[in-house]
Amino acid sequence: MNSENLQKIIMLRHLLHTYPELSMQEVHTRGVLMDFLRTHTGLEIHDRGRWFYARYAASDPNAPTIAFRADMDALPIPEGESVPSEHASRHPGISHKCGHDGHCAALAGFALEVWQTRPQINVCFIFQHAEETGQGGAECAEELSSMGCTAVYAFHNLSGYPENSIILRDGLSQCASRGLTFHFQGQASHASQPEDGRSPAAAIARLVLYSQETPAPGIFADMVLCTPVHICMGDRDFGISPGSGEVSFTIRANREADLDFLEDLLTKKAAGLAAQSGLSMESSVTDPFPETRNHSGPVRSILSAAERLGKQVIQMPEPWRASEDFGYYTKKCPGAIFYIGNGAHYAPLHTVPYDFNDGILETAVDMYLELLQEYL
Repeated sequence: MNSENLQKIIMLRHLLHTYPELSMQEVHTRGVLMDFLRTHTGLEIHDRGRWFYARYAASDPNAPTIAFRADMDALPIPEGESVPSEHASRHPGISHKCGHDGHCAALAGFALEVWQTRPQINVCFIFQHAEETGQGGAECAEELSSMGCTAVYAFHNLSGYPENSIILRDGLSQCASRGLTFHFQGQASHASQPEDGRSPAAAIARLVLYSQETPAPGIFADMVLCTPVHICMGDRDFGISPGSGEVSFTIRANREADLDFLEDLLTKKAAGLAAQSGLSMESSVTDPFPETRNHSGPVRSILSAAERLGKQVIQMPEPWRASEDFGYYTKKCPGAIFYIGNGAHYAPLHTVPYDFNDGILETAVDMYLELLQEYL
């Protein structure tokens, strides 16, 4: 990668980090990225409101079109003191603790390199909103066909692996997941006479216990996981037996069919427990993510690109349990996501000490450039 371009995208990454925005709120982030590309390139900018893509058009009318995607949103996690003050978040309680600022900076750097070298291939640079909630990928992936894409790629930074190593997996790469909430409504009463009311306490307790027993061998085709993430019932008022409450789970599976089955089991159990206690029950789903499955052809292209760059390649033995809405793209078009190691002992994603490792930006851009060679 051009050293001048590298310095530009490091500065861009720091700017994005300073002003993080949550999912579906990426107005400033989108504006900064569009301005950067308009200033440094002559790429076509296609504004889609919540997201945008830039397009490089080759002079060859028969050239294929390859898409690359980066995500823009941040997380509701405080910054902490480990991030240098010159680019620390100025938005209290919000920070780029998943490294999407780095993903966007790398894609912008790749766009600079493509604009300057003018390869005979069409390239779409997708800057996607709302990855953390699973909302953005489905919307953006719908346009892959209108872009004429023959392949789509993305990378994610990943701690716990050697710095600048390339980690990938053929087939299932990341699990499907969704948030599932059950709300129980009964009748409050005096705490001295709970029999006069209809408390959700027993139903919630039994549902949580059931959720931990459900993923038993033989019930599902593959790995499933149910994690209780939130329980809310009443207040710290010792004279009241509450009449309403809710419990939320993150359910996760290697296979979407298993995820649907797990949701169905939990919903039927919740309905049965509600009926036993004289409660009404409603359920809701949030943050749905598909399974992310890499296609073999793009995986081979990633391996070839990494080998030409002399990068250490690590085959991921099991799918990464964390979900990723890039799976919506690979449902529409051949593609693959790969990972770049932050360091074996680097701070984990989604934790306060984490900050994107600028030392992997060049590897990300070089990998994208090498992937283009697979299609020329």
